[in-house]
Amino acid sequence: MSFELLSLLPPLLAIALALVTRNVIPALFCGVWLGATMLNGWNPVAGLHASFADFIIPSVGDEWSATVLIYCGLFGVLITVLQRTGGANAIARAISRKVKSPRGAQGATMGFGVLIFFEDYFNALTVGSVMRPITDRMRVSREKLAYIVDSTSAPMCLLGPVSTWVVFVMGLIGTQLNTLGISGSDYLIYLATIPMNFYAWLALTMILLVVLTGWDFGPMAGAEHRARTTGKVLAEGAQPPSDREATEMPSVSEEQSRKRNMLVPIAVLVGLIPVLFLWSGNFPENDLITAVGEAKGGQSILIATFLAVIVGLAMGMQQKLFDFREAMEIVVTGFKSMTLVYIILTLAWSIGSVTDQLGTADYIVNVAEQGITPTLVPVLLFIIGAVIAFTTGTSYGTFAIMIPIAIPVAVAMDLSLALTIAAVFSGGIFGDHCSPISDTTILSSAGSSCDHIDHVRTQLPYSLCAGMAALCAFLVAGLTGSALPALGTGVVALLVLAYVLNRLWGQAASGRAAENPS
Repeated sequence: MSFELLSLLPPLLAIALALVTRNVIPALFCGVWLGATMLNGWNPVAGLHASFADFIIPSVGDEWSATVLIYCGLFGVLITVLQRTGGANAIARAISRKVKSPRGAQGATMGFGVLIFFEDYFNALTVGSVMRPITDRMRVSREKLAYIVDSTSAPMCLLGPVSTWVVFVMGLIGTQLNTLGISGSDYLIYLATIPMNFYAWLALTMILLVVLTGWDFGPMAGAEHRARTTGKVLAEGAQPPSDREATEMPSVSEEQSRKRNMLVPIAVLVGLIPVLFLWSGNFPENDLITAVGEAKGGQSILIATFLAVIVGLAMGMQQKLFDFREAMEIVVTGFKSMTLVYIILTLAWSIGSVTDQLGTADYIVNVAEQGITPTLVPVLLFIIGAVIAFTTGTSYGTFAIMIPIAIPVAVAMDLSLALTIAAVFSGGIFGDHCSPISDTTILSSAGSSCDHIDHVRTQLPYSLCAGMAALCAFLVAGLTGSALPALGTGVVALLVLAYVLNRLWGQAASGRAAENPS
């Protein structure tokens, strides 16, 4: 049966419900149910049965899906171990000893945020709460602290070689590769998106530019001027959200925390991945290129993460930070922390299977080939992704809805897979940064102890500036198919926009006399 235009109903229902309910889980489930109902003669009861029997259960029943779910859980355990052993706090204290100015405090906050590239929630809460006393002492506004925290957490999760976000998007990419019969590694395809994730790069560039030049503008300029000249890091009448999540995270005392408690497990994780990639690809029996192409990316990351967890737990027990029983409780807590990811991934796989059977991608491709210039596809994916993420407040949900559409379109129109996927990634992060209901935005406010609305309104002009520059970059990438000139265009556009906005909408925020506050 050919559904043609009707094949758009399940993903459109998922998008619409996500916008209305601001919750991607019921939205995705309803999309699965509607598609299954359509495939079963529009019988809603049969559709409900088929939702589970034909789509949801099979989505988690094969070896590949189980691998993805297990390494997602192990990442949750690793994050919990790093939190419990206090390594991040030790690194932050070492950084703080070298901070002598507001610029140094902001730069140190950015550097610390870049270092914690493996989990966005852990980044937002840890960097904000640990660096807050340092930035307060240097008269940096809480609004600026929250902006730097927010704008490093999500971008770094998709620019680093491995993170909780990486395992999530690998699951989405791998499903589409299997469905379309495309050979290749989902992990290598992800790595290819990194140079083309233009908004993520430009968001980081924006922080660096503001820190080095002091080109503040909009409400942020006023906040920085207030902090430098009066020492008031919060606005009058500000109501910071409770940061109990940050202050009550179980950790260890300052005397017990050591930098190696974070650095060693992360080194094990990152260092083992290429080794396991080659081993699973039968190197040296196969040459290097063949081995990488045949490598089992999911299993490689799973084993590397498992060994990193073992090392982290062993270090904690050797230092008597916790005993074996507590270590097992940490493992259980870590797996529980990924429950939401399990649910979203399963439903994302399921709606992908539904749209495949309905022929949704084929229909979109036919329409696109008739009415859309291929060079504009990355721009459109970026815009649509941004709108969905802004209105729903979730990058994960945006990726789950858009990647099953973007990859088949890219294959059919002979577009770069890396570029189209990167456009979805960038749009999701951009919309997430602008959204007042984004979980990472809320956690950045909490970790930094900044009034949430003040954080949103001061960050918005900066995010829009980086977003406009990213739009230019994707337009050039669509025309040239190359990352370097596109990124160069984006950086130039960012510099021009930031300079103009600073001149037209800025305020002397430096308070030169306060550059080295006592």
